[in-house]
Amino acid sequence: MELEKYKLLKNKRIVEILDGDETLGDFESPNTDSYFGLSNLKISMPRLSGPEICDIAKMFGSTLEYAGMKSRWQYMFDLIDYGIKSGRIDSILAYLFDESNFVREANGLDKDEFERYRSKSIESALNRINTILHFGGNKLIINEKRVLLVSISPSTPEISVNNVKTIDRDYIKLLSDRAIANVDSGNYDSALTQARTILEETFDYVLEKQNIEPSDKGNINKLYKQVKDEYKMHENKNADKRINRLLSGLENIVSAVSEMRNKNSDSHGVGDRRLTIDKHHARLSVNSATTMADFILSVEKKANGEDGY
Repeated sequence: MELEKYKLLKNKRIVEILDGDETLGDFESPNTDSYFGLSNLKISMPRLSGPEICDIAKMFGSTLEYAGMKSRWQYMFDLIDYGIKSGRIDSILAYLFDESNFVREANGLDKDEFERYRSKSIESALNRINTILHFGGNKLIINEKRVLLVSISPSTPEISVNNVKTIDRDYIKLLSDRAIANVDSGNYDSALTQARTILEETFDYVLEKQNIEPSDKGNINKLYKQVKDEYKMHENKNADKRINRLLSGLENIVSAVSEMRNKNSDSHGVGDRRLTIDKHHARLSVNSATTMADFILSVEKKANGEDGY
């Protein structure tokens, strides 16, 4: 993740949208019996008080305390700073856009009205924020369960209120940057888990692009075998032997990342078989997974006739 880029969100106009301070329009309900009537409910992000902003920071591990000495937008700046420093800014932003936060704003709407209100509020907030970010060549998107700040390009995933999953090179780079940040801060266990996640999400994605259900989610070696079979990635006897050696090495990357993660990552307890890993080994694991993911995305694009793979 390009963490420094997220400092672009430290713009008073942007945080006043994120903390619900800015009204983005009136919600016109087709239901005349609605508790709110036709014009009382305003389209906006859920309004967050200073203490609530501090509580959100604490949920993600911060020690930010509300002292009543600053404005809400200043506490939002503190929250963004913490998210960048901790590498959790995407998750913090996702929490702000989470459905649960809209419930208190729209209590009394029926299910269909609520979904329409939430979707309209999120769409309006993103559009307003992206109008501000546009001239810098960036945009905020919802991708899977993350809210990401990415560069505007033809490959940028479209905004999706329904969190449609898209994996591309920008997304892989964001995951890789986040893992390297953990390496640099000494969190090698988390970096190994993230390296495995890079591979697993990529394998799942290219299979789903072919309308194929991943056969065994959680078993990364079996997932890779399925990808090889579906994309006919078996070694070509007519190819240069050096290319075939490279291809055979890919399987070693998958196996090594999977095994290192299983024995050393933060998803398992300490035991007799736990590995001692150095910083350069953790970095190698992340970089190897990133290279592998990039190659698999190219295989998928080539197989589907896309240019620029």
